[in-house]
Amino acid sequence: MRKKIVATTSLAGCFGCHMSILDIDLRLVDLIELVEFNRSPITDIKKISKRCDIGLIEGGICNDENYHVLKEFRENCEVLVSVGECAIMGGLPALRNNIPIRECFEEAYRNVPTSKSGGGIIPNDDELPIILDRVYPCHELVKIDYFLPGCPPRADLIWETLLALVTSGAELPYELVKYD
Repeated sequence: MRKKIVATTSLAGCFGCHMSILDIDLRLVDLIELVEFNRSPITDIKKISKRCDIGLIEGGICNDENYHVLKEFRENCEVLVSVGECAIMGGLPALRNNIPIRECFEEAYRNVPTSKSGGGIIPNDDELPIILDRVYPCHELVKIDYFLPGCPPRADLIWETLLALVTSGAELPYELVKYD
């Protein structure tokens, strides 16, 4: 049986969902027998180098770089999974959605205790990602096939989902991904 190819990434989030992947613990050894990781912080591979069977997205989309990575994953992954509340609903980063961007920058760079009043400089460099008007959940920008709720999702949920997707390719049962 051909190993399934899995890619993972973290966008606007805290990396807690990837920590849950690592919390699979010794089952990671079993997982490595079934999958080949392509782009992933787990392997430190930075670019998708071939078509992937499964893509796991952690985090919402807060800047143009996040958006380009999300589009790359959708274009190169047969199945795309939003992992965790940030990817599903925007999570804590989305708390800024009701505050104008200008106010966010003023608070972060000019009105901080370590800056003289009004003395901070708001970064403006071509190499910095462009901040979007708000933080978007993944499904608002691309088609998402599955959602794994939690902050972060339980390691067992991630394991069972990957196992189901890798071994059967069948639809995941509701009992596996329900959140009630």
